[in-house]
This record gives sequence, structure tokens and C-alpha cells, in this order.
Amino acid sequence: MEIKEEKKLERLEEVNYKELTWINLEKPTQEHMNFLGSRYPFHSLNLEDCLSKVQLTKIDAYEDHLFIVLHFPVMEIDSKNNKTIRSSQLSIFLGENYLVTVHQGELEPLLKIFQACKENEEKAQAFMNKGSVFLFYRILDSLVDYLFPLGDYILKELDSIEDKVFDEKIEAIKEVSRMRRNIADLRRIVYPLRRIIDELSLKTRKFSEYDLSNYFDDVKDHVEKIWEILEESKETVEIYKDTDFILSTERTNKILALLTIVFTLSIPASLIASFYGMNINLPGGIETGPYTFFGPYTTLIIISSISIAIALFMLWIFHRKAWI
Repeated sequence: MEIKEEKKLERLEEVNYKELTWINLEKPTQEHMNFLGSRYPFHSLNLEDCLSKVQLTKIDAYEDHLFIVLHFPVMEIDSKNNKTIRSSQLSIFLGENYLVTVHQGELEPLLKIFQACKENEEKAQAFMNKGSVFLFYRILDSLVDYLFPLGDYILKELDSIEDKVFDEKIEAIKEVSRMRRNIADLRRIVYPLRRIIDELSLKTRKFSEYDLSNYFDDVKDHVEKIWEILEESKETVEIYKDTDFILSTERTNKILALLTIVFTLSIPASLIASFYGMNINLPGGIETGPYTFFGPYTTLIIISSISIAIALFMLWIFHRKAWI
């Protein structure tokens, strides 16, 4: 096994095993693309696509190689320890005796495989001894398998959200919204993989002397399992969203009902107070002279008693009509 590292171009490394060459390029620049264009017959538009981070998943077939663009998820953690999932692009040039991978250095499974091939000849033999297509399959399989821990994370977070949704003392709307976004982002990444695996199996066949269709079928099966998890998670989080909305609405309605009852019961006292606040003669008022048979606060006692009696009568009516 021979290992080469380009001295003039940083972040571009090369591993050779027998007749197979694997070039791994992290965080590509125009200089890197010029180098690849001078070494291999790659189309200039494909080289430009490697520099763009917004390319759609696709396969461009040429006579002597394939250009493949795939997307895989990466997890990011912000300053508030919130985890979000976003897409990271992987561009691949696949020929009969070479494989070129171009990415931003965020795909850990790919980096681990490349590092293993660099440092261990037995690992290089295990990954590279059956040609470029088999090496591509091993990379693809590792990246797809990395989806399962993300699926487990989604399921674990859904269990945590469930407890918060049904706890009236905790607001779960932010967690639910964040989980909906993560599931939607992951679905956008996984969905193109579902349709492209079969196409990859067919178009890579001419570059390999081995029949690897069963291997790609296994990868497709893994993708389908992840998709099923995401479908179930999508339905679950939508249920949690609706449940949280219903419970929040019910909680708000209870608060408004209580405030309405308190306000309604205060109406008799407010009404009587408004009368006695007028500049007219009223029994027990200042103009006619206050009542004193219960002492100096007789008028206050009478007015308060009347207000309380009316409020209690209203409370009895509400209870009888099952409003409270």
C-alpha cells in the first residue's frame, strides 16, 4: 500500500492500493478543482458543482466515470445546547480504478474509513481490494448506517417531549417545533437516497468485475428502515403538536373562565358603588345622613352584605347551570 499526500495542496490526500487510487478532499477550493481537472477527465461543470453546497442529489454518467452528489445529515449543537440536523454534501467521482470524494470534512464515517486505509494496510485491503465500486459501497453503507443513531436520537427526544406535552406546568411548544424541524430536515435528506440506490447499483455495475447488487440492496433496505422510523416519528410529533395545542387552549380557557367568573361576581359591588358615587340623594348616603344603628359603618355593612348576597346568588345560578 502506498500513501501520498499532495504537498502543494492542503486538505487533499491520496491513498493507493494496487491499481486503485482514493483521493479525499476536504473543504475544496478552486485550486483543488483545477488540480483534479488536470489529472482526470472531469467535466468543468461537475468541478464547479463540488464547490457549491446547494446541489441536488444526482448521478451524471459519463463513458469512463460517474459524478455523484449525495447528502447526509450532520448534528450541530448551538450555545444553548439545542441540537439541530442539517445536510452536508458529498461529491464523488467514480471511475474503474479511482475514487474521488469531495466534502466539507463533516462526515465522520467517511473520515474514519479514509484514516483507517491510510494507517492500516489490512484495513486498506478490506476496503479497497475489490475495486472502486466496492470501496464506494463501503463508504455509502457506513454513511447510511450513521442514520440509525440519529433515528434513535429522534425516538428518544420524542419520549422526552411526550412527558412535557402532558405536563400542564411545562410549555413544550419549542421542543415540539424544534423536533418537527429536525424530522423534516432528515426526511429531506433521506428521501432522495431511497430513489437513487437502485440507480447507483445499475450505473456502477460497468466499473466493477463483481456483482454488488445484493450489497446495494442491503443499503437500500437500511434506508427504508430509516424512512419508516421517520414516517412514524413525523406522525407522532404531529400528534404531540395537536395535543399540546389542545391542552394549551384548554388551559387558557380555564384561566379565562376563572377570570370571567371573578369579574362577573364583582359586578354587583361595582354597580352599587357607582350609584353611591353619584352626586344624588341616596339612603344612607352623605347627603341624607348615614345609617348608624349598626355603628358608624352601618351603611358599608349594608352595601357589602347586599353585594355579597347578590354574588352568592349568581354563584348558585352558575353552579346550577353547570357553568362551574
